[in-house]
Amino acid sequence: MEAKVSPDTARAKAELLAGGAVRIPKDFRLPFSPSRSTAGPGAGLAEIVFSFGGTRAKKAISRTEGEFELICASGGFEITRGDDVIADGVELQPTLLHAPFQAFINVDSRCTLSCAFCNSHRLEHDLTKNLTDDKILAMITEAASADGFQGVALTSGVPGSENETIDRIVGLIGRIRAALPSAAIGVEPYVTHPRQVDAIKAAGATEIKINIESFDQEIFDRVCPGRDYDAILHAVNHACEVFGRNRVCSNIIFGLGETDDSVLYGTKVLANMGAVATLRALRVNKRNASALEEALGTLKPVTADRVLTLARGQKAILEEYGLTPLEFKTMCHACMSCDIVPFWDV
Repeated sequence: MEAKVSPDTARAKAELLAGGAVRIPKDFRLPFSPSRSTAGPGAGLAEIVFSFGGTRAKKAISRTEGEFELICASGGFEITRGDDVIADGVELQPTLLHAPFQAFINVDSRCTLSCAFCNSHRLEHDLTKNLTDDKILAMITEAASADGFQGVALTSGVPGSENETIDRIVGLIGRIRAALPSAAIGVEPYVTHPRQVDAIKAAGATEIKINIESFDQEIFDRVCPGRDYDAILHAVNHACEVFGRNRVCSNIIFGLGETDDSVLYGTKVLANMGAVATLRALRVNKRNASALEEALGTLKPVTADRVLTLARGQKAILEEYGLTPLEFKTMCHACMSCDIVPFWDV
């Protein structure tokens, strides 16, 4: 299947995803508030989704510094790096809740798992939002009335016990399903047992994302000391049986010191189960840099060439297994802003 965007657009997106923040003019007034995630490596950062050439990329923004610069050009914007124009015809894409056209909510940013790359547990108290279930439901029902609304997605840290977190998510799914009977609902939990997957499906979820993070088990053990590698893979496999093909996905982070072969091997293992990998370039920033260095030593920065090479390798594997990220209605594959998406970008 041919990509939906041009090779030049895919290259521009890869350069942005592999690079640093976008500096915006000090006197430029954003047309809407930036997104401030409380989940993952980007937690706590002000971010904007930039749309260009039929795709989009979500980037941290700064008024004072950045590898890239947003330039106000006639008829729109450009993103430059030095004297080079990386992307032209750029538009600023609003997010509904965290993602374009989705109500994507982090139920609780507190987390005892303490993965080295993740910043959720490092956030200052005033950034964690402290959402109640009633508040979450109100936010979602309000978002569902917005133009272009496509679905709901939930993720969460693990602030106490794993089962308590799953019970809360299951309760929320049930309330959302009652309020929005036909909505697509995606869930990105930490699960380690098939019964948790069954409960999430029974509550009304339509898609699930269970993150393995790395198929290099030595790296996994160093960066995710609180997680169970074998249990996660077992949960992914069971989720494919329960949710079906093209309804289960899993993050594989690259840039942690693993080889391309490891990433593509993991992509194939997941595909053989019926799951679609989400290949995510490592994002290093001031909050997670020291933890990553302590766990893994000095890391080699991810390049745009590697981003594209792995995406093309993933596309070939998905073609072999008859899978596609384009059928997802929620979460990262539907958002398309943080990764090169096979069959869309390449």
